[in-house]
Amino acid sequence: MTQASAAPPAGQVRDHVAVASGLVKSYGTGDGAVTALRGVSAAFPRGQFTAIMGPSGSGKSTFLHCLAGLDTVTSGSVLIGGVEITGLSRTRLTRLRRDRLGFVFQSFNLLPMLTAEENIRLTGRLGNRRADRRWFDTIVDALGLRDRLDHRPSELSGGQQQRVAVARALLTRPEVLFADEPTGNLDSRSGAEVLGFLRSAVDSYGQTVVMVTHDPAAAAHADRVLFLADGMIVHELAGPTIDQVHAVMRRMEG
Repeated sequence: MTQASAAPPAGQVRDHVAVASGLVKSYGTGDGAVTALRGVSAAFPRGQFTAIMGPSGSGKSTFLHCLAGLDTVTSGSVLIGGVEITGLSRTRLTRLRRDRLGFVFQSFNLLPMLTAEENIRLTGRLGNRRADRRWFDTIVDALGLRDRLDHRPSELSGGQQQRVAVARALLTRPEVLFADEPTGNLDSRSGAEVLGFLRSAVDSYGQTVVMVTHDPAAAAHADRVLFLADGMIVHELAGPTIDQVHAVMRRMEG
């Protein structure tokens, strides 16, 4: 397939919260080397919800992890809020991820000994930052967690645990929230609730969301979808519907 670029014109980079340029990611050396990303360029406008899709092994999760500074790149660059992160020291990168980014994963990553409220507040406390009480109340009520704040993860359903994880990710008002298969461990109803809140976070609060998913119904909540195949962006779909996403995936897998 021919690679498509989702990068902006050079003069518009400042309007984007995250920009990837020519990302290459290889594992191993010599004959055993595997290239997961092949010169991927893409930009993510502020206040937009982007979904990343592709067949298994397409490089979509690798792309997200490189964007979020969770994995190193072989070559290329990533800007987050105008900061080039690919050359940062481990300490500075850890601080940037903690202070400026939010993360939601398929596994909820809650600490079992803490209550829901303590889990939500954890990132802010690690950064020695006091969360705004009004914002805390806003996201807790929007996610329907008010009567679950004193419960530990073992006392919560999967959907409730993931909503706690979303609240934790949003509490510090990150520049961008990265979500890797956030509904992968949820039933359809719980997944729809989480996706509905991510959509409202973009529409109501101007949040930027970048989400990897394999589910066309999940991708249809986004403003656009980037499709990867063989480590390259091969298609972009704006204002996606479930049927449109299904059609693109069928063509890619056919």
